[in-house]
Amino acid sequence: MGIKLIKISAVYFVLGVLLGMYMSITHSYDYASVHAHVNLLGWASLALAGVIYVLFPAAGESIAGKVHFWLHNIGLPVMMIGLALLMSGIESVEPVIAVGGILVTLGVLAFLYNVFTHVKSSQSRRKR
Repeated sequence: MGIKLIKISAVYFVLGVLLGMYMSITHSYDYASVHAHVNLLGWASLALAGVIYVLFPAAGESIAGKVHFWLHNIGLPVMMIGLALLMSGIESVEPVIAVGGILVTLGVLAFLYNVFTHVKSSQSRRKR
């Protein structure tokens, strides 16, 4: 899962940069919240989780790691598309944002559980 998360985070990095360039060129910053969430929840968070999963393969290969991967990567695009539509003036899309946000939150909670369960110090890994 680690390498997949790192690769997906690179896609979010490019999307965040492109959205930032679009806003800069057009001098319209209506999508600043989308830009911030793509960079934080997409690029930064997924890259860091990917590095953790590479450093601690048991975490990346665990069921919790897979649950985190899928919930985060289904929820984030749903939430970002919904947020972009909301910023475009379509207010009826708010429930879509909530569903995406809940999926991402559940994914992050799975990540937390995974870290506390499978990320061990090198000494404790040797004892097993």
